[in-house]
Amino acid sequence: MQVYLNGTYTDSNSAKISVGDRGFVFGDGVYEVTRVVNGIFFREKEHLVRLKEGLAGLKIHVKDSVLEQIPEISRELIKRNNHTEGEAAVYLQITRGTAWPRTHTFPDPEVEPTIYLASSPFTPHTELHKAGVEAITVPDIRWTRCNLKTVNLLPNTLAKQQAKEAGVNSAIMIRDGVVTESPNANIFGVKDGVLYTFPATNYILNGITRQTVLEIANDLNIPVSFNPIRLEELFDIDELFFSGTTTDIQPVTVVDGKPIGSGKPGPVVQSIQNGYNELLYK
Repeated sequence: MQVYLNGTYTDSNSAKISVGDRGFVFGDGVYEVTRVVNGIFFREKEHLVRLKEGLAGLKIHVKDSVLEQIPEISRELIKRNNHTEGEAAVYLQITRGTAWPRTHTFPDPEVEPTIYLASSPFTPHTELHKAGVEAITVPDIRWTRCNLKTVNLLPNTLAKQQAKEAGVNSAIMIRDGVVTESPNANIFGVKDGVLYTFPATNYILNGITRQTVLEIANDLNIPVSFNPIRLEELFDIDELFFSGTTTDIQPVTVVDGKPIGSGKPGPVVQSIQNGYNELLYK
C-alpha cells in the first residue's frame, strides 16, 4: 500500500519517521478517519473542521496552504491504492514534528509538523448492525479533554482490550456515575421514544457520526435530550446504540450480561440506521 508522508507518496513498508517525532515520544498529535464509498468522502468537510479544532487545541500550527491540500492528497492516495471502488477509510495524522532534545515544552523555534495519510479497504459490520452487540461497563479513566481527537489512546485501548478479554464487542465508559462513550464510538440511549446522549462537552468527542445521528433524529421528529444516562438508569432504557465512522449505527443489546430493553435492536435505532444508510450510500 502507498502512504503519504511529509510531501511524498511511498510504500508503507518504506515510510519512516524519526524517533524524535513528538507523536512517537509524547503522543503529541491529532488524527481523523474519514469513510469513503465508491470514491466519495463522507462528511469530509466536517472531519477537516474538527481537525483544525484539534490542531488549535494542541497549539500545533499547520499552514492553511498545507491543510488545503489534504482533500487532493486523500483522493490521490485512494487512487494509488485502488480504493476508489467499494468501501474504504482514510487515516490522517498530524503531529507537532521532530525535535531534539526531548523536552516537555514545545520546540523553540517551531518545527515542521509531521503529516501522514493512509488508506485501507473497509468492510461494514452489517451482521452486527442487524443483531446487535454485547458490551461491558468500565471506568472512564481518560483525561478531561476528550473533545480533542488526539493520538493518546491508551485508556481507550485498555478498555477495548478488557472488552475483548471478556468476550464481548466493546465497552461502555462510566465517569462520575454517568455513561460517556465507548472506547471508539459515541453512545445514544432511547427511553419512551426520546433519544438521550451525553452533551458535547470536553468529556466526549463530538463525533461526526454523532452529529449526523442528531440531524437524522431532527428529520424524523425524534426528541433529543442532552442529558447523560446514569449508570443506575442503564437497564431501564429501551434501546442503546453506538455511533462512529467505522462503527456506523450499532445496536447494543446486552450490557454486563443483562439485556437492554427487549434484548434486540429496537425501532428507533433501526429508523436511524435506515436514515444513516441513505446518507452514506446515496
